[in-house]
Amino acid sequence: MSGADSLMFSDRLTMHVRPDPSRVVLRPLKLATEPRGLNATDETRVNHVLDRVLALDAQTTERLLADVLENFQGRHRDLLETFEARAGEMEKAFAPHAEFSKTQRRLIGAYFLHEYTFEAAALFNPSIVRNPDQSGAPSGGCKFILSLRAVGEGHVSSLTFRSGTIAADGDVTFEPPARLATIPRVQNRTSTPDGDEVEVVFRPDEIISERIIFPVTASQVNGIEDARFVEFEDTAGTTFYATYTAYSGSAIRSELLETTDFLSFRLMPLRGAAAQNKGMALFPRRIDGRYAMIGRQDNENLYFMCSDDLREWNGGQIVLRPQFPWEFVQMGNCGSPIELDEGWLLLTHGVGPMRKYSIGAALLDKKDPSRVLARSREPLVRPDQQSEREGYVPNVVYTCGAMRHGDHIILPYAISDTFSTFATIKIASLMSALSA
Repeated sequence: MSGADSLMFSDRLTMHVRPDPSRVVLRPLKLATEPRGLNATDETRVNHVLDRVLALDAQTTERLLADVLENFQGRHRDLLETFEARAGEMEKAFAPHAEFSKTQRRLIGAYFLHEYTFEAAALFNPSIVRNPDQSGAPSGGCKFILSLRAVGEGHVSSLTFRSGTIAADGDVTFEPPARLATIPRVQNRTSTPDGDEVEVVFRPDEIISERIIFPVTASQVNGIEDARFVEFEDTAGTTFYATYTAYSGSAIRSELLETTDFLSFRLMPLRGAAAQNKGMALFPRRIDGRYAMIGRQDNENLYFMCSDDLREWNGGQIVLRPQFPWEFVQMGNCGSPIELDEGWLLLTHGVGPMRKYSIGAALLDKKDPSRVLARSREPLVRPDQQSEREGYVPNVVYTCGAMRHGDHIILPYAISDTFSTFATIKIASLMSALSA
């Protein structure tokens, strides 16, 4: 950062949120192509494994299962239950074979699972919201939940979380992440013309940093990317939404996540022309009775959209175009707009020379967000320091959402698509840096 930039920041955390390859989840071994069904080659291989296990004597079967438990028990919750659940998913494959004992079923379940290092490659593009459970929050402060994009083997992205507190003076403290990690149970799956809608549920004893939302539909099989969380207030109460990019391996689209407690989540496709792009961000309340969204539809400019249906997005009007050298290539939003007395604060990202990503801001009119009141001529954060330039994708700083706390903006941001850190910005200093 330049000297002018540093004046805006009251604090930059020295602690970084880095990927940890020791954290793993259990995933089905893709020897068989569930949920699409088995082809002839898959069936042959599955049957060969089943026949080999059935050919073992009882003593060897018991010994092999005990060996698996000894090696993996401390790395996962409820291993035997997980083995049985995996075997239950394969009931059709069991049909042509002799009857299985409980030990054989459990051992077969282990053969068709594998550990996946979901955040071994990167932990980045964070978004922050208030924790719905504020019990034990510091006086004058609050508890928060931080979402992050985790990338593991095969460059598959999933959604993971951290928690912490913000003190009255804006000081940020993290809770250490859980050693274990778990994926949720799929409670409901509904097929719609737009794709699958899925509800997934974690157990209450699985703490927030243990919960990993891994791709569960065909549209997101290669990644749930860049979730932009927002605490949405409506007549029915508070709901947490996140717009995210679903990546199938060949196509992208925007989808919506919904939760009230961060235990049960509903993931659903969005409809409309605007949803065929990435980087959509929902306003935290209705405007003139309608849902409102900021998004990029043309790979270059930012649009303001309204809709009577939270699931359908079309049209819109351009509100921000690249204007300054640091954003000449393209612009995008950096999370949901934040409501201030002065207007809607919209954090943006701009791409400049050498594909350098920087974070800026704009102020939108509170009653008519299509009207821009002011914007930053220079970036608020840019990857000028050597420590913020090196990584998987160099020369990038990026965020998927900040939050207001008192007279500060709490800004988590990623560095070079590798790890994440925090800064706090005084709102008064930020407002003075914006120009009409």
